[in-house]
Amino acid sequence: MSITDQDLKDLNSQGSHIESEENILVAQKKGNSSKKVEDLEVKDAQLIFQTIWHELEQEMGAENLRFPAEIFWLNGAPGAGKGTQTAFIMEFRDLTEKPIIVSELLKSPEARKKIDAGMLAGDREVTKLVLGALLNPEYESGAIVDGYPRTKTQVECLKLFHNRLSELRGKYLGTLQETQFPKPRFHIIMLFIDEEESVRRQLLRGQRSIAHNAEVEASGVGDKWEVRKTDLDDEAAHRRYKTFKESTYDSLTTLRELFHYHFINAHGTVIEVQQRIIQELKYQSSLELDESTYDRISSIPLADKLSLHARQLLVHRLDSYEKFHSELFERVVRLIKSKFVPIVEKHSISGLAYINSEDSVFDDPLAIAILIDVFTERGFTAVVDIRRMEVPSRIDPKSYEIINRVKKVYRVRINFSGSKIRRG
Repeated sequence: MSITDQDLKDLNSQGSHIESEENILVAQKKGNSSKKVEDLEVKDAQLIFQTIWHELEQEMGAENLRFPAEIFWLNGAPGAGKGTQTAFIMEFRDLTEKPIIVSELLKSPEARKKIDAGMLAGDREVTKLVLGALLNPEYESGAIVDGYPRTKTQVECLKLFHNRLSELRGKYLGTLQETQFPKPRFHIIMLFIDEEESVRRQLLRGQRSIAHNAEVEASGVGDKWEVRKTDLDDEAAHRRYKTFKESTYDSLTTLRELFHYHFINAHGTVIEVQQRIIQELKYQSSLELDESTYDRISSIPLADKLSLHARQLLVHRLDSYEKFHSELFERVVRLIKSKFVPIVEKHSISGLAYINSEDSVFDDPLAIAILIDVFTERGFTAVVDIRRMEVPSRIDPKSYEIINRVKKVYRVRINFSGSKIRRG
């Protein structure tokens, strides 16, 4: 999806109030289907990410956008021990800089109000803060991000971010700037506990924080701990877990097929959980592509990238046929209408038709491309197979030998949604 300047202006005019969770709620109230809600989330993510990336390029310059070579995106149920295990993960992966903790990045009154209520901050605000923090030079070799992504829109933004880094790697491969754009390696780490254990740990953390702060105040020694409002109320703790399960956990599971996904059972002692982390990270690291292998195949476009622009490219090609190959375009369309459509209509129930053609128009390879694009634009899927066969042409009058010629048969398979007939 390409974002125009007007799109950017429209999005910017809405400010930080663009939050997919609010948009989704409105869509649900209007009775939209889940498919439309998903489309809204994807559209929000595309607009949000493109706008943020445009802003970063304007602020820093495209050539200065240096992100970490490896990023661990750490998430978990409330009370699962992210704070406790972050230091261990850093030591295990030789990461020296402090983690990027999303809750600490969010200092605005609006964000704090939502967090204290057990809700989530706006997707645009969070994503901009996270990407900005990752540009800090101290994270060049690697970083841990605690608390992102947490919504479906943020998950989509993460996919777009990875795709953009992959594109930059391919663009600058073999140039003097190659080292500035390393192969992106994303790890999703999920620390999981069930709701009962989560609520128990949240409330226990609140009790310990209050007791610790009272001791500090009485003795004057030490620093006070943060007391989260959700750690003091049973209902708020349950609500926070529900938000995690519905918004974060379910969203992150969609990344299993895309990135290294580490699901860690966080029940048990700290040592037991650390042993599971070691086992999981060691296994996944053995599956990573070598840099040279990745570079060899990175020039091949990603499937979702092709799908994103497929419609735009189709429209551009069809317009170019009319403008630059009008006569050939007209011949192919006339052939489709007179020979192909009648056969397709006879197969409207099955949604599948095979059509053979020996028309000489297809001797021009561009005619085949035109046929495929025309059917695609009209909602069909067309595949053309060229078959060559020798057929008797004439007999040599002297030797009486049969002279063959090569006949081309263009076999076209056309798929579409067939008619659903009620039976019984």
